[in-house]
Amino acid sequence: MTLAQLIQQERLPADFTETVDRYYRPVADHVASKCARRPIVLGINGGQGTGKSTMALFLCHLLESERKLKVAVLSIDDLYLTRAARIELAETVHPLLVTRGVPGTHDPKLGLKVIEQLMSATPTQKIPLPRFNKAVDDRVPENQWPLFEGKADVVILEGWCVGATPQPEAELTQPVNALEGDEDADGAWRRYVNEQLAGPYRPLFECIDALIVLKAPGMECIREWRGEQEAKLRAKLEASAEDMGQLMDDAAIDRFIAHYQRLTQHQWQQLPKTADAVLDLAVDHSITRISWREAEP
Repeated sequence: MTLAQLIQQERLPADFTETVDRYYRPVADHVASKCARRPIVLGINGGQGTGKSTMALFLCHLLESERKLKVAVLSIDDLYLTRAARIELAETVHPLLVTRGVPGTHDPKLGLKVIEQLMSATPTQKIPLPRFNKAVDDRVPENQWPLFEGKADVVILEGWCVGATPQPEAELTQPVNALEGDEDADGAWRRYVNEQLAGPYRPLFECIDALIVLKAPGMECIREWRGEQEAKLRAKLEASAEDMGQLMDDAAIDRFIAHYQRLTQHQWQQLPKTADAVLDLAVDHSITRISWREAEP
């Protein structure tokens, strides 16, 4: 498939080639330079609707078609715990953990296991890649996971909290929104989330060799973009006559985004200090600037 065909397939404007050439291609070059001697993990961090999956798709295309590298793409969303496991967490730890999203609602050990398998596989070995169905809010059965054959040169791990670090204890004291104030008054939920980042998630994020951050203008954009994602999912499910029981209305989206606010804002402050590159976004989703922590490759 050519780049033009991929752009057409994704229903993007023809001038998206400018975005690819100006922003994605330098990132692809940076990644390729890092995996000259060994397989690497590329992390892509960004809030809802920032274009993480689109960037991963085009980086995969560039690295495979132009650099002849084998690339596996894994989303942290596909590492979500099953709904039954999150219900158990809600009953035993905190009710807010029934909602997928925050650290503590994924299986980081599964992610690390898959990444290690991808980076050490034999040429004919087939690695199952986890999948999660957001329409039904549950993990896809393992026998339906797609298979990646052979060893990956690059593993792309994309997700809203990829590479996140725990907050200092003092920052957990005050709630950041009504959800925390009303339903986590004692801070037990946010402390649990923070402990997950410091514990089980740390080995997964420490395996990242290069990190790219897609930075939204603010939480209001994250809310709007998440609403757009829900509308697209609704249209897709209607067209295929699939179950729409887990789709969210506006009030549900507001509540959903409130779960993400604290860590999203923390990442905006912390990750640009350590990320290889930060891509600033405008309100229309377009990339306006790329800032490299080191000299641009």
